[in-house]
Amino acid sequence: MARQKKQPVENAFALFDVIYQDGARTSNRKVPTADIDQFDRENSIRTFIETQDRKIAEMSGNPRGPIKSITPSA
Repeated sequence: MARQKKQPVENAFALFDVIYQDGARTSNRKVPTADIDQFDRENSIRTFIETQDRKIAEMSGNPRGPIKSITPSA
């Protein structure tokens, strides 16, 4: 009996590297592809990551600085 081929899994997340103005870097930040606006891609990604950062800062008490740049992870 032959095995069935596995269907490719649709990537539900896009990964980004974020560099902050203080020089800190976070790698492979997950952003759901459903939350990325086709027409305003960079702004929607930045907004999602800033929202994540605010939630993390509330829990840890250690706020992040402003984002300098966002690049797709390799």
